[in-house]
Amino acid sequence: MLDLTVIPATNAADLPAAPLRLRHWIGGAWVDSADGATSERRSPAHGVAVSVAAKGGRAEAEAAIAAARNAFDTGAWPKTSGKERATLLLKVADLIDRDRAKIARQEVLESGKPIAQAMAEIEGAADIWRYAAALARTQSGESHNSLGPDMLGLVLKEPIGVVSLITPWNFPFLIISQKLPFALAAGCTAVVKPSELTPGTTVMLGELLEEAGLPQGVCNIVLGYGDPVGEVLSTDARVDMVSFTGSTGVGKRITAAASATLKKVSLELGGKNPQVIFADADLDQAADAIAFGVYFNAGECCNSGSRIIVHEDVAAELVDKIVALSRKVPFGDPLDPRTQVGAIISPEHLDKIDGYVRGAVAAGARVALGGAALPVGGLGAQFYQPTIVTDVRPEMAIAREEVFGPVLSVLTFRTADEAIALANDAAYGLSAGVWSRDVSTCLDFMRRVRAGTIWTNTWMDGFAELPFGGFKESGQGRELGRYGLEEFLEVKTVQMRIGQTRGAWVA
Repeated sequence: MLDLTVIPATNAADLPAAPLRLRHWIGGAWVDSADGATSERRSPAHGVAVSVAAKGGRAEAEAAIAAARNAFDTGAWPKTSGKERATLLLKVADLIDRDRAKIARQEVLESGKPIAQAMAEIEGAADIWRYAAALARTQSGESHNSLGPDMLGLVLKEPIGVVSLITPWNFPFLIISQKLPFALAAGCTAVVKPSELTPGTTVMLGELLEEAGLPQGVCNIVLGYGDPVGEVLSTDARVDMVSFTGSTGVGKRITAAASATLKKVSLELGGKNPQVIFADADLDQAADAIAFGVYFNAGECCNSGSRIIVHEDVAAELVDKIVALSRKVPFGDPLDPRTQVGAIISPEHLDKIDGYVRGAVAAGARVALGGAALPVGGLGAQFYQPTIVTDVRPEMAIAREEVFGPVLSVLTFRTADEAIALANDAAYGLSAGVWSRDVSTCLDFMRRVRAGTIWTNTWMDGFAELPFGGFKESGQGRELGRYGLEEFLEVKTVQMRIGQTRGAWVA
């Protein structure tokens, strides 16, 4: 056993006596599946059943789309004022704050993430709802009074219509909060499909929307699997837009499925995010941020800083610092507030993570720390050790593909041009970071690296005001910021002749 900081099992009395029962929310009614099908979710950390969800099919997906379509075409929500929409979104934010502990606990039980992290994420989600409420009141178009004395031009921004929102298991409550409040602020109606692994907190959000007074059918929730629910939400002609967060492979399939109806598609997909550490960097600060970036959410994060590219002169020193810090990071029971890294989402995913590490070793890389499952007292081995892999070459799978676990790959460079080339040498372009005391080095990196977010001398800070999304195979479109609202709006041009009538075209 490695000399690591491990938090053993919590008191069994802290676990639920019975799983949470979850149903679909369609047209304002909470309903079971027509065929009575359900799916059970067991805690990845504790092994007990924590939710039993209605398992939706084509019938439930189509009913939810019909409800959203009717609410958009005949309901009041798209016509409500920005003030009315903002008032409701602010009420939802207050309700999220009220129920934060309950929501966070269910998220821990279903996802395996630490309770302290979950509490912070729910708090951040409430802030996003408040920010979206502010945007609802400031939405505007354009006027053009320079088209001549007889013409006035207007550019109107209108809700795109019915949107499908498909969310992943790693940040279930936070990511729906990066989509739904912006769609509602724009005046859209929605059908939401959470991951079948983490449905509980999305259902809780639906209950809060109902309590806040959202009109029936404006938001609908269908529980179930990508096949068939996600497939219906991506192909049905009554849906105007699909917003998906998840793997790049599934994102490509959604794009192909949506192409038949030419609906808009917004995608936030994978990443293989580099941090480049120059020789003049503050290595202590960099090491701490690197540890945070790779172990946060057990590395099950599209923004994971899983690939560092460090100058040869300081590589050994930096790796030693990261190894020392990694031994201090508390891995273990996610219900214990001391824990910073919890369980891996599933045994299959743990095997996938381990496969990348074993493949790298077989290809000549070296494991400086970890590289195996991590047994935790009373909880089993659905945890993975903090792992640092050195002597990594750019062509290795561990350097190019998304591991989605607590695994750090270390590459080295000699010149700035080489570092930037390595940073760009990936199919992804979600985020990237640079560490240097020289502002010119940071600015040069920021301009030349192709990624949707660049961090300088920090990692994974986030603000509701700043847009988030990727280049290349990391996706298309943006969430958060004013751009997060623009995603759900259509632009309409109005040309008004207000002066003399136009001259006759036919004499």
